[in-house]
Amino acid sequence: RNDVLMMTPWFAPIVWEGTYNLEILNEQFKQRNVTVGLIIFAIKKYVVFLKNLLETAETYFMVGYKVNYYIFTDRPQEVPKVELKEGRKVVVLQMQNYSRWQEIVLRRMEMIHNFSQKQFINEVDYLVSVDIDMRFNDQVGVEILSDLFGTLHPGFYGAERQSFTYERRPASQAYVPHDEGDFYYAAAFFGGTVKEVYKLTKKCHEAIMVDKDNRIEAIWQEESHLNKYFIYHKPTKILSPEYVWDDNMGRPQILRKRRFLAVRKNHAAIRNK
Repeated sequence: RNDVLMMTPWFAPIVWEGTYNLEILNEQFKQRNVTVGLIIFAIKKYVVFLKNLLETAETYFMVGYKVNYYIFTDRPQEVPKVELKEGRKVVVLQMQNYSRWQEIVLRRMEMIHNFSQKQFINEVDYLVSVDIDMRFNDQVGVEILSDLFGTLHPGFYGAERQSFTYERRPASQAYVPHDEGDFYYAAAFFGGTVKEVYKLTKKCHEAIMVDKDNRIEAIWQEESHLNKYFIYHKPTKILSPEYVWDDNMGRPQILRKRRFLAVRKNHAAIRNK
């Protein structure tokens, strides 16, 4: 596959269909008896996306492995009952609702950080954080797992550094100078070992709080802080846009699989309800 970048300058693999041997990986991860935590934030009306996400995860996500679905929600009574395979369970974690959707997004780092320390570390080996307004559309397995992984943003995977929408205001803790940065990552899909995700979310949460005190909000909220973190703490594996795609962007030839897809929606109707 000469048409796609398969390795970063720091020798982290970039995962595309055909770049890994799932049989060998499954042997390794099965021996380790791995459990994966999938983190989903279902706040306000976004809870309507939960059923589809969980059902498609049961079909495609970490098939054959133990999975804890960690659902942060302000509406626990609305978490749907979905039939789960053996070794998989839904864990509902109550969280308060905030009036602004931006605030909810910024709180995600805080919640993951808090629960990594007090709960996740005792229950799972890896954490995967995903956006709720998505659905699994093809296999997503242990090929993604690594100490720390990010996903190339579908809007920027072939773009030059100059066009990345990093936070450019030096007043923000998420600030990235124009001559720095490798890739632009999507906040819709990231993860790693509990220890590494704890470190990432702690750092991002602390930076977000400093910004808050200084009355500044990074251009893309937690995604801006995530991108800053990945510049100075390189991911050990990077997922191609197969792992976050939006069909509104068409279907380029290099995309053999569309594993995790955006769901069509009316943002305005949902965000502040």
